[in-house]
Amino acid sequence: MKQRNWVLFFLIFDWFSAVLSWSLFFYLRKTKLENSFFTVDDNFIFGIFVIPLAWLLLYYLQGTYIEIKGIFRLKIISLSFIAALIGSIVIFFTLLLDDVINGYRFYYFEIGLLFGLHFTITTFFRLVIGTFLIHSIRKSGQGFKTLIVGGNEKALEIYNEISSHPKKINSFAGYVNVNGKDRLLDGHLHYFGHEVDLEKVIRENEIEEVIIAIENSEHNRLKDFLVRIDDGHLRIKLLPDTYVILSGSVKMTNIYGALLVEIISEAMPFWQQAVKRLMDIVISFIAMILLIPVYIACAIGVKISSPGPIFFLQERVGKDGEIFKIIKFRTMVVNAESNGPQLSSAEDPRITKIGRFMRKTRLDEFPQFLNVILGQMSLVGPRPERQFYMDQIVKIEPQYLHLNRVRPGITSWGQVKFGYAENVEQMLQRMKFDLIYLKNRSLALDVKIMFYTFIIIFKAKGK
Repeated sequence: MKQRNWVLFFLIFDWFSAVLSWSLFFYLRKTKLENSFFTVDDNFIFGIFVIPLAWLLLYYLQGTYIEIKGIFRLKIISLSFIAALIGSIVIFFTLLLDDVINGYRFYYFEIGLLFGLHFTITTFFRLVIGTFLIHSIRKSGQGFKTLIVGGNEKALEIYNEISSHPKKINSFAGYVNVNGKDRLLDGHLHYFGHEVDLEKVIRENEIEEVIIAIENSEHNRLKDFLVRIDDGHLRIKLLPDTYVILSGSVKMTNIYGALLVEIISEAMPFWQQAVKRLMDIVISFIAMILLIPVYIACAIGVKISSPGPIFFLQERVGKDGEIFKIIKFRTMVVNAESNGPQLSSAEDPRITKIGRFMRKTRLDEFPQFLNVILGQMSLVGPRPERQFYMDQIVKIEPQYLHLNRVRPGITSWGQVKFGYAENVEQMLQRMKFDLIYLKNRSLALDVKIMFYTFIIIFKAKGK
């Protein structure tokens, strides 16, 4: 069964659990805590139709339905406990706090009853479905569709250890070798050929997990593989060494399985990603309204400074390599790149007088709030670049492609440090900070970057 079908099962039973737990809570609250009669009133109807939807939203923000095939029983209990605790507190303070009571002990009984019922009922149904899911995955051909990179003794050892384990969660599709010689997995797995076709093999065979079975001492080759296939969605595991383990960039959750470590592709928890997107939309919408006088002043300044349009639209590479048009106030003379793409410098004669001020204060970037609302950009993220310069950067440092895994931003750590890059070398320097941001993304870091961006705006010290 496909993952989306299992997600649908979880959604249905989570909704049913929320309806059942609220119904029981409402009944017991009326008959046992208030010593009253149970009646189907407006509060009960509201709870039946609205509260379960609120629970599903909480579960979604929690990331419960992301990669549902990778869920396990302890994680089910943990997610259910945290959600039940947070949800019960929110419901208590929003809907139940104004109840007429005889003492504060009533509140404790009420919130305890709500939490206990919801946690117990939800966890029960989730464990039942989770158990069926786990058993389904362990059936032949139903586990994570897995590809092994390498055909040496280590690859054979890993294959034998995983395939002989009674708790099978991997369904091996085949393997590719890395030197054209090692083919010890012949007779065990289908041979897809050499690693030069790695991306094609992954795409055409819908691979979900890749095990890189080469020694970590081959750092250059390992780095090349990760740059090529680590798209933030694929599960990637590799052989551990002391440096990799101590770096903290990997995780291991399978106690009885082969000694492999999994690359952590996404540093920001899903709930933070959801909150980040909500912040992007709300802040950008408010900013576009409050900044109307600034927009008008900038538009007049651009028109006075030089003939031509007010706005400047340019194609940039966004999330997952999609092309979009970034919107800026024009800061250069018209046809500034008539001889081809050119990066600007501090004394660039193409920049107008008002344009120089707007660049220092970042006012030229303000129209990009529209790009944020359209979902093309974020408030904070790696700066989007043109394909022309991206091709040059990737030849020197292929890791640059990792920046395309997230929405580009109006501001970034690299932008705060370096501002506008004047050459490819500065782009590479800026990229290092953006890569560090990518591996350490959090709402707190976003707020910090926005704070320093405001300082640059008010001091007019942008480069």
